[in-house]
Amino acid sequence: MIKKNIPLAQVAELVGGELVGDGEVTISNLASLEAAEQGDLTFLVKATELDRLEGSKATASIVPLDVEQSLEIPTIRVKDPYLASAIIHNHILAEPFVAKGIHPSAFVDDECEVPEDVSIGPMVVLGKRVMLGRRVTIEAGTVIGDDVAIGDDTVLKANVTIANGCILGNRVIIHSGTVIGADGYGYATDAMGNHVKRPQVGIVRIDDDVEIGANACIDRAAFGETWIQSGVKIDNLVQVGHNVVIGPNSLIISQVGLAGSCSLGRNVVLAGQAAVNGHIHLDDQVMVAAGGGVHHSLPKGAKVGGWPALPIKSWAKSIMVYNKLPELNSDVRKLKKAVAALQEDISKNEK
Repeated sequence: MIKKNIPLAQVAELVGGELVGDGEVTISNLASLEAAEQGDLTFLVKATELDRLEGSKATASIVPLDVEQSLEIPTIRVKDPYLASAIIHNHILAEPFVAKGIHPSAFVDDECEVPEDVSIGPMVVLGKRVMLGRRVTIEAGTVIGDDVAIGDDTVLKANVTIANGCILGNRVIIHSGTVIGADGYGYATDAMGNHVKRPQVGIVRIDDDVEIGANACIDRAAFGETWIQSGVKIDNLVQVGHNVVIGPNSLIISQVGLAGSCSLGRNVVLAGQAAVNGHIHLDDQVMVAAGGGVHHSLPKGAKVGGWPALPIKSWAKSIMVYNKLPELNSDVRKLKKAVAALQEDISKNEK
């Protein structure tokens, strides 16, 4: 990695921050408060934790706008330090694309369209009529099926599989072990209980600026498209069924399962191990808590949790009751005994 020395004034301009102190000071790295050394820029997310900066060896810091006091080191004041630090870190780490060409051990079919400015690693396989954009990186062991189209600046990590006919946009990142375009899970069952496979003849379409984690599986459509729209970020070990549509800028966190033909709107957030039933729609900005099971469509902005999913406040109250079940059960047993004793006394008195 090329070491950069960036003036703090330039860094502040990059994130639209307010510079307090010497703008000529240069930084070459971003680090946590604890790990920062000379030459590093660090960041503080909450103003209430300002005392954590005292022991830091960083050259400069990013702090929230509500930190008004002067600090010993130059500072950039921003609305959202977490976001600003991400933008700055990407800027520091950015390097120009270097085209390494096609490794001698890679197989590229004669019908492929491959520009000169690509990097194709060892043991990569490109099937028939594959079309690559410019500055594409394909790491070792990746297999691309026939008739796949891949846009500019896309990166496929080692051992990714892209099956026949799938379409990837620009600046897509797919991490190791992920499979795009395997057959969807579709069977018809006869009177004897035998399962007959339903052909899966659609594709997967992935729009620009999507990132997909390691060992995720996105199934091709039975007909038409499974569609991952722009800006979606999918974590490791996620299962996306056939004909699913995920709306722009949605966040799908680890071990989520999306059943076939469900659809998500814009900026939906599904926390870890959430599950969504097939053929339902979650509208824009829906949020599902970790482990939630959604069985019916949800309106815009709904926040749910639990299995089956309930409105988040109702779920929280239910959890509080659930945690008290042993105590409540004991109380019920005592009450039953007390009622039985009262009934016995009443019966004796009636005699």
